[in-house]
Amino acid sequence: MQIKQLSSATGVDIETIRFYEKQGLLPAPARKDNGYRDYDVSHLERLSFIRHCRALEMPLNQVATLLGFVDQPNTPCVDVDMLVDQQLVKVRARLKSMEALEKQLLQLRARCTGTQTAHSCGILNELVAAAHGEACA
Repeated sequence: MQIKQLSSATGVDIETIRFYEKQGLLPAPARKDNGYRDYDVSHLERLSFIRHCRALEMPLNQVATLLGFVDQPNTPCVDVDMLVDQQLVKVRARLKSMEALEKQLLQLRARCTGTQTAHSCGILNELVAAAHGEACA
């Protein structure tokens, strides 16, 4: 299949596919007589794997490590577990940060009823005061 078909089948942008090839995550495909790349099912499966890992927000170096395990299926998977555990730590930290952000936004939202003018809006006044405080710091 051509790169356009591979892109359609996986939902991965053509430039991203080329980037993954350059990074060694996706092996270079055979070339047809006309010079076009000729991808096969193994490319489709590998690219789908990469896409799934990226959807889990795994960095490319971790994806490369995981692909190494895919390529060597008899290797013990303790390092795979560690990679996922590292990703869980990052996700949990981000969740905690997002919860703090939600709390700040809820507090900010409570400052305004929406019936005032912009001049007396509690949200805008709080944001202006916070910006002024940062500028003076």
